[in-house]
Amino acid sequence: MNLPRLSRAAALGALFAGHAAVAGPAVFTLEPAHSFVQFELLHFGTSTARGRFGPISGQVTLDRAAGSGSARIVIDTASVSTGLRVFDARIRRSDLLASDDFPQAVFSAESFRFEGERLVEVGGTLSLHGVSRPLVLRALRFGCETRAGREVCGGDFEGELLRSDFGVDYLVPLVADRVRLLVQVEGARPEAARP
Repeated sequence: MNLPRLSRAAALGALFAGHAAVAGPAVFTLEPAHSFVQFELLHFGTSTARGRFGPISGQVTLDRAAGSGSARIVIDTASVSTGLRVFDARIRRSDLLASDDFPQAVFSAESFRFEGERLVEVGGTLSLHGVSRPLVLRALRFGCETRAGREVCGGDFEGELLRSDFGVDYLVPLVADRVRLLVQVEGARPEAARP
């Protein structure tokens, strides 16, 4: 089929423009309904205390063709929720999270490690309670899809930290120092960024 020269040029331009959009960096804004941080730690050597923070906010930049990315994720420390209001209020106090003095924790990541096309690890710095320390999150799963005309990417990640590294050492070792983190995030590209 012979297309007029102008139509062929337009078709090729659209094809390459779409390819460039997919191949280059893409910015995703976290969706609050699907972005939370959960935590677990051993409580007095008997049961596991669990809770979550969120919704969390932030942006993630992915360049899947280059195998790189960056992220800035903001966690409202006063959003802690364990299912017990009195326990939540206790965790916000000055000898634990000190939410009045340190209302936000921030995870800034510049190291995205891929194996082939699969994201396997995100490394960066967690700033919590006025202290910044390295943190690595392992990808349990990660995927992207088109939903309602928008590209959406998300996944589940896990990591560990010692709360004493951040000056949050109240009742260590009766309440465990080691904290397991489970991070769920889902982000969408702005409408204007669609290929």
